[in-house]
Amino acid sequence: MAKFEKHLTGNFDEFLQRISDSVLNGSMSASYEDGSDWTSGEVRCAVRVFERYSAMGGNRVSMNVTLVGKGEELFLTAITSGGSQAVFFKLNTLGEESFLEKLVPIVENYKKRVE
Repeated sequence: MAKFEKHLTGNFDEFLQRISDSVLNGSMSASYEDGSDWTSGEVRCAVRVFERYSAMGGNRVSMNVTLVGKGEELFLTAITSGGSQAVFFKLNTLGEESFLEKLVPIVENYKKRVE
């Protein structure tokens, strides 16, 4: 499991779309599995689950992306899982880390763009 979190400022819908587009276009085998949206007053929450094939591990890896926003204040957390081939403990997390590393520059570039 690998995890990345970031506080930033921006447009919720624009940033969510940028994340989805970038993840899906960042890997030939990436797919959107499912998602959920919730709103309460000014607070919004979007959960997205993506999956892709990991050539390093020879299996599929998933990434859960959660974006919470209140106005222009945003918080993103992304957690990857899967990819290990062991029964009782994790041996190979390279596929998880690699999938997550596709998202980090997207977030960092967006953060710099709106600052």
